[in-house]
Amino acid sequence: MLTIPKNSIQTPHSGYHWDGSSRRFFEGWYYRVTLPHEEGQTFAFMYSIEDPIGGKPHSGGAAQILGPNDEYLWRTFPDVSKFWAESDVLALGHWGKTDLLVQPNYLLPEEFERHVLEGYQATATINQGAIQDPATGFYCRWHYEIQPIYGWGNTGSSQQSTAGWLSFLPIFEPGWQILMAHGLATGWIDWNGKRYEFTNAPAYGEKNWGGAFPQKWFWVNCNSFIGEPVALTAGGGRRGVLWWMESVAMIGLHYQGKFYEFVPWNSQVNWNIDPWGKWEMQARNGQYEVELTGRTNLPGTPLRAPTENGLIFCCRDTMKGELNIELRELSGSQSKIILNAHSFLCGLEVGGGSWNNSWQSR
Repeated sequence: MLTIPKNSIQTPHSGYHWDGSSRRFFEGWYYRVTLPHEEGQTFAFMYSIEDPIGGKPHSGGAAQILGPNDEYLWRTFPDVSKFWAESDVLALGHWGKTDLLVQPNYLLPEEFERHVLEGYQATATINQGAIQDPATGFYCRWHYEIQPIYGWGNTGSSQQSTAGWLSFLPIFEPGWQILMAHGLATGWIDWNGKRYEFTNAPAYGEKNWGGAFPQKWFWVNCNSFIGEPVALTAGGGRRGVLWWMESVAMIGLHYQGKFYEFVPWNSQVNWNIDPWGKWEMQARNGQYEVELTGRTNLPGTPLRAPTENGLIFCCRDTMKGELNIELRELSGSQSKIILNAHSFLCGLEVGGGSWNNSWQSR
């Protein structure tokens, strides 16, 4: 077996969480690369596995891609025995069409390309695969290397769990972890015959897992700003905690090597999210405050997500949202602007049910 390279900024929860039991379980991974502003396109790769013990109504895996102009492609991988993942590092893959008869595992990129005609493999430093829609012939092939820059925490410090230390206990479900707030991707993507080549393009990665599913959620994410190397991830949702439901939200910002974290246990976090079109958040703690506004006039693209009833359309995304952020340092009654950043390449999402009205919370 090949040695999978370790990531110098590996976060908690980078490994695969399934414990081998037959309880309802899913794990999902999200990789994204954003091409420069003059290209103005983003590719988001979403990998998932459900009930990996097999033989259950929802057992199986899938790969989804949100591509240029929010176009969408997906492929299922029903055979859970052809999925593999490591428990101690970020490394996973699922084989579809292949001429190999061995147990699926990590392959050298040239070996993967030669032998796995459909499927994917991904680690902290590589994302590679190929899928095709059998009905239309529409396809995507991709292979890029990743240089991680920010995990989830200050540069040079131990990396943090996105949901705090409690996420090590299975009382919060689903779990959520930003794996890489910012990195640089170099490689290529062939989107149905159009080849995109890129060098040091902004890359991002996150994951979620568990046996329960959020009722409702929103998400704002961007690491491609005009003139500023900034990485922002913000989101919130209603999730199960033991026997009750709670609404929580957070904002995390990496800028100039420093991590600004606004979470329920250290900050006041407020939000006002429209059913679609506008995302507003504010957060404040003893030292800093941040405001962000995401907007889009685009219709967005429906995406599938794991639910109690399997992988179904239950969220809407665009990768071409407009985002404004202002970060301020507080000193007594005074505040000083540290960062004012703007992007036209922001990921915006709403998911789950009951989005008839805007969702406001303090």
